[in-house]
Amino acid sequence: IVIVRHPVSVCVPVNHKVTLSVRAQGTGILNYQWFTDGAKKEVPNGTLADLTIRAQQTQLYVCRVNDQYYKCVFSNWVKVKVLDIDKGEPHIATNPKPQKIQPGTKLVLQCAAFGVPAPSYQWYRNGQPLLDMKSGTLQGTYLCSLSNTLGERWTEPVDVDITDKVALLIGNLNYSNHPALMAPVMDVHELGNLLRQLGFRVVSLLDLTREEMLTAIEKFIHLLDKGVYLFYYAGHGYEHAGRNYLVSVDAPQPYGTENCVCVQRIMLSMQERQTALSVILLDTCRKYNQGSLLSAIKPLAPSGNTVYGYACEDAEAFEVQDGGKSTGIFTKYLNKHILQAEKVTHVLEKVSELGRDPLITGKQAVEIKHTLKEPRSLADPVRTTGHTKELHLRDACWRQANVEVSFSALYSNVLVAFATVKTTGPHTQDCVVTLSSIPTMEDIFSRSGRSEDMDSLLLMNNVNPDCTLRLCALQKLKESMVIKVDLHYTHRDSKLRQTESQQVDIGKPLVASCKLYRRNHGAAGRTREGAFAKSMGNIASSNPPLHQ
Repeated sequence: IVIVRHPVSVCVPVNHKVTLSVRAQGTGILNYQWFTDGAKKEVPNGTLADLTIRAQQTQLYVCRVNDQYYKCVFSNWVKVKVLDIDKGEPHIATNPKPQKIQPGTKLVLQCAAFGVPAPSYQWYRNGQPLLDMKSGTLQGTYLCSLSNTLGERWTEPVDVDITDKVALLIGNLNYSNHPALMAPVMDVHELGNLLRQLGFRVVSLLDLTREEMLTAIEKFIHLLDKGVYLFYYAGHGYEHAGRNYLVSVDAPQPYGTENCVCVQRIMLSMQERQTALSVILLDTCRKYNQGSLLSAIKPLAPSGNTVYGYACEDAEAFEVQDGGKSTGIFTKYLNKHILQAEKVTHVLEKVSELGRDPLITGKQAVEIKHTLKEPRSLADPVRTTGHTKELHLRDACWRQANVEVSFSALYSNVLVAFATVKTTGPHTQDCVVTLSSIPTMEDIFSRSGRSEDMDSLLLMNNVNPDCTLRLCALQKLKESMVIKVDLHYTHRDSKLRQTESQQVDIGKPLVASCKLYRRNHGAAGRTREGAFAKSMGNIASSNPPLHQ
């Protein structure tokens, strides 16, 4: 016999109805008997798992649970404390309990008290009266004041911690003024899927301008709290004066630090949020620009619970062909080990084995820095209480007549629309369906040699539509998007070619609502550095491996 839930002590007014409960598991039928006064006196009619009494005086209670084999166990002793409050100061019956919740979820703290006259309640957070809970962070130390005209009582302080796992993945490949890359398409997609298996909420973005990168990072930093957070970048990059820079797709040629995004600024912003774990992973080149002026800002070393993984120490990061697809060698080994429930630094040490890969032997070595104060793993579960609201991106389907249109979000800012002719009517033949969008969105992956990896993602999802429309750079949308479906067919009797059209308004994607194209240029920490650097990481025109 095992007691799985013991009764709980209570403090109540005189003549108040109280229910004490015990729950047990065992073989066969279980019998219950409640006792009081040192287990010497059976409680009348106390032969059920739930004992309801009307409290007249303070007493101790215990429950015996036995089975048909004469085996028995006893619950914990509990006290029913009775107070005479015909006229008296407040008495606390229930204290609030500590909680760990996810951002965006509802926080409920409960306390109960009685007194005559009835007490009033005032909650405090971090020592300040809590007047408005409609905005601001929920994290902090809470306690409640209960008072009436005869006195005041305070509950025990409780801590509310917010835990979460969020990842921001950025892959830049279609550069306006620099060699294009292949690997980020598959790398961002596959890493995002693996992180979701670890419980992360993932935002994956392709081909961002500098303004869009900075805005996306700002919004990501705003989410950081007492949880696990990961920032990943794949694309062109370089190092200057001990600082690392990420190259946006609109960077000019040549580009300088003012055209790029500084990694150390991202790291500093993440550290200031005092997260449980911050991970920065960069699959990019790291050539030094020795001819430029020294940076005015000294290099920053990681602090707090920060892990910093760079694909190379002082070299180029390579792309390789793996099973017919392009992938960064760093991300290839990262994806191989990331699901392991080990300390994150141990996982990255295993990623370091890429240095023995015959394709890049002696050319690329991983650099790892960290200041972990305690073991942390990307597989650590998110601890929550109560109900949580998860935002799931679901396929939206529109069925009109005999055409089905569906959508798949391969990335947070890349949407693919599919159209399939399901059935044809008795008077139609040679049906062809086409898709277009309003406003028109450029498919940057339709350029020569750019669509193979993206198309392979659709094949992986077993999608075989009659028509496909790829909508890229959704972060630039400033209005709702409309998908136009045209069904072209030949009428069997008249032999005339005809077209029927329908439009479906799919609204404004979430990433467009973030307005990544617009930033507050007056925000602190936007100082520019004037040293110029040459383009790093030319792609080899011969066989792989390729450089990022």
